[in-house]
Amino acid sequence: MDLDDVRQKIDAIDREIITRINERVRLASEVARAKHAAGLPIYIPEREEQVFQKLSSINEGPLTEQAIRHIYREVISAMIALEQPLKIAYLGPEGTYTEQAARKNFGSSLDYHAVPSIADVFSEVERREADYGVIPIENSTGGAVIHSLDMLAETELKIIGQVYLPVEHCLLSHSKLSEITEVRSKDQALIQCRDWLQRNLPNAKQIDCDSTTGAVVHATKNPGTAAIAGEIAAERYSIPLVAKGIQDRKDNETRFLVIAPEPNNGQTGPGLDKTSLVFSIHHEVGALEKVLRSFSTRQINLSKIESRPSRKKAWEYLFFVDFDGHWNDPTIQEAIAELNSSCPLVKWLGSYPNSR
Repeated sequence: MDLDDVRQKIDAIDREIITRINERVRLASEVARAKHAAGLPIYIPEREEQVFQKLSSINEGPLTEQAIRHIYREVISAMIALEQPLKIAYLGPEGTYTEQAARKNFGSSLDYHAVPSIADVFSEVERREADYGVIPIENSTGGAVIHSLDMLAETELKIIGQVYLPVEHCLLSHSKLSEITEVRSKDQALIQCRDWLQRNLPNAKQIDCDSTTGAVVHATKNPGTAAIAGEIAAERYSIPLVAKGIQDRKDNETRFLVIAPEPNNGQTGPGLDKTSLVFSIHHEVGALEKVLRSFSTRQINLSKIESRPSRKKAWEYLFFVDFDGHWNDPTIQEAIAELNSSCPLVKWLGSYPNSR
């Protein structure tokens, strides 16, 4: 087969793909109208995950599952934008890892709004000025993002999704490495690059900023100053990349949460959901052990437990837990009923697809 024949076949396939995609969008529009009539949201994370799982099961390659998800993420994003342009608030400014996580979750066709702080993300969604919000919650190296935990405990918003994003940090500056006297970034980024900074810039002052991009903007205007951020920020703000991949662990990854005014009541499928909640305990011997036993005796797997001061009373703590299963699962409800009988506070933060 000569090259012209191959190209003609590719052209024919492209025409068929475009026709089929538009046909799919028209059918999805019918589903969207039915959702609207029933008072359901256009964006339903658990349904999207079911679609992705089904696509994975019928994919015979050579495209990877990740590639198929990326392609269909954009198809679905374009469809949602046609039906109901959604506004997504995220921790800004533009170019942050949180923006990358938001776009990874929702696709590129929606309206994105950068806000200065994690509290502002919650505020935008609470006031219905944004449909959804995206916040960082924990990093595989630096641990929990405490501001996000505190806000989750105080808000009535619910977690409806999670996004895992591999994070490769870069050192950005208009100065040479030997000329850098100050390094700025978000606290988590500084923690994740602690060993590299100690080896390569032991005398440089480290300054915590509200965002990695804010640090980049400062570094563009101040000689001798460097910022830790992603490569995308170097391109967007035209600042030289001094060093790449400076995080202490090469498998560095950050988990982000998608928050919304209403919870996910639907389920992705058996064993395919995760639930987050926060509880407090009485100051008595064995109180925490009793709570944990409520999960272990029912074979409920806890994937995370984190404690934080309640910010209401000295030496009073809140415990944040993630576990496998959906809030509406009968076994989960049994465990929650047991918690309610012994804990001063039990608050459901949300259930969502447990996908990576």
